[in-house]
Amino acid sequence: MKLQNIENVEKFFEVINSCKGPVELVSAEGDKINLKSKLSQCMAIAGMFSHAYIRELDLVATEPEDVDRLIKFMYQGE
Repeated sequence: MKLQNIENVEKFFEVINSCKGPVELVSAEGDKINLKSKLSQCMAIAGMFSHAYIRELDLVATEPEDVDRLIKFMYQGE
């Protein structure tokens, strides 16, 4: 799934942390990074400080309720 124009990065990671299953960021090269890992989150946040928001992410979530959470966040910011 693709998420675009994420302005509230803190809320985005709150949603990621509330997911029951793994949530992975897929890089342009096809590498998968576990976004539930605090180290991965710190690295991602450090990279985002040069931008006001996240333009686009490609994510993989395996649990249907996690997919629903991410879609709700994408459309409603919740």
